[in-house]
Amino acid sequence: MALITISGYPASGKSRRADQLKTYLEQRLKELSYDGPKLKVTVLSDDSLNIKRNVYDDGRQEKPARGTLFAAIQRSIGKDTIVIVDGMNYIKGFRYQMYCVAREHRLRVCTLFVVARPEHCREWDSTRGEGQDSYNPATLENLIMRFEEPSSMVRWDSPLFTVTWEDEIPGDEVWKAITEGLVKPPNAGTSAVAVAPTDALHTLEQTSAAMVSAIMSEQAASQGMGAGVVVTLPLSATLKPKINLPPRNVTLSEMQRLKRQFVTIHKKAITLGTTEKGAVDLSKDKVAEKFVSYLEENLKL
Repeated sequence: MALITISGYPASGKSRRADQLKTYLEQRLKELSYDGPKLKVTVLSDDSLNIKRNVYDDGRQEKPARGTLFAAIQRSIGKDTIVIVDGMNYIKGFRYQMYCVAREHRLRVCTLFVVARPEHCREWDSTRGEGQDSYNPATLENLIMRFEEPSSMVRWDSPLFTVTWEDEIPGDEVWKAITEGLVKPPNAGTSAVAVAPTDALHTLEQTSAAMVSAIMSEQAASQGMGAGVVVTLPLSATLKPKINLPPRNVTLSEMQRLKRQFVTIHKKAITLGTTEKGAVDLSKDKVAEKFVSYLEENLKL
């Protein structure tokens, strides 16, 4: 339904703001005046995913940790969920990734920028309660220095709401953004890509080879008369594609050459992990249908 990204310096009070926002949204959802769909509010953070703060000491550990958070976002988003991502989200490229996922699923988005002075962050991090992780001082300074501030001028941070350590959360504005804001449709860069089934290559090769064998047998039986020959594949009793053969004997070498071309064309799409837009259908029936169309277009009279 919506994705809310919280961004700010480490130890700037983002988790407190996330909890406040979650409480506010849950209260709005319970109001008698609310007549929308039934929704739940989920907060995802390093703490909820058991990601320790020492992973930020080493970029080799930080990258998979960020991947864990991103995977959790992908699992959690949906039409019935408001997802609050409580993290530094200090890399604009990572915020763009989250924006793309949200757009792919037609979710409304907004960003809450929690502003605090570096000296406050250092102080708050040093006074964390017992059992709470704190940042290595050098890591904290490094993260503050590398922080890429959200901007309302870029689409993946917009709409952007800024709250200081002294302000109340802009609950009304966030509520309006996630319930009335513009839902941007997926484009070519964010659309879900149709993935070919795992046995697609085997089905493609096996079905096209069986088609060649069946066509050669039917041609021999019909003595090259062509026109509306019904080919029955041994792979399936229900699979009976009809092909119009030219009024001549089609050689086996010609059929094998066309089969190789057909397989190569479709194999490229499968090995890239994608197929044409729309529903993916590489069943035996569909492969046979495609192969018949290909042959009729390429067999010379």
